[in-house]
Amino acid sequence: MYEVKTKENDNSVIEFIEKVESPKKREDAYRLLDIFTETTGYQAKMWGPSIIGFGSYHYKYATGHEGDAPLVGFSPRKAKISLYFAPGDRKRDELLERFGKHTSGKACVYINKIADIDVEVLKELIVQSIDFLKETYPE
Repeated sequence: MYEVKTKENDNSVIEFIEKVESPKKREDAYRLLDIFTETTGYQAKMWGPSIIGFGSYHYKYATGHEGDAPLVGFSPRKAKISLYFAPGDRKRDELLERFGKHTSGKACVYINKIADIDVEVLKELIVQSIDFLKETYPE
């Protein structure tokens, strides 16, 4: 049976950020930690080995696959910083048009550095994602 690898764990968020090699990316990770914590009201938790997540929700698909995931999160990866928001909401696409320099996949938005984006739009994306997921997957 398939087992989800990205689970909430008790690893230290600060220790993880301290291991980020690039000083600039480490600085951006601390800034994102502050922004996400302040905007969500949730304490940061590690999800898997490299995702810093905030809050959680339980999903169940029509296929029967189910699990838990953070409502929002980020990961300061080597190449880019990954931001995790809910996919599939039109409002997200509208916000991304004003977000600044980024690329995006289904659930991830990738940035090089915080200086490339509009932090106020980032906060809107965080709130929109949480609202969308809480509505889509009520407890």
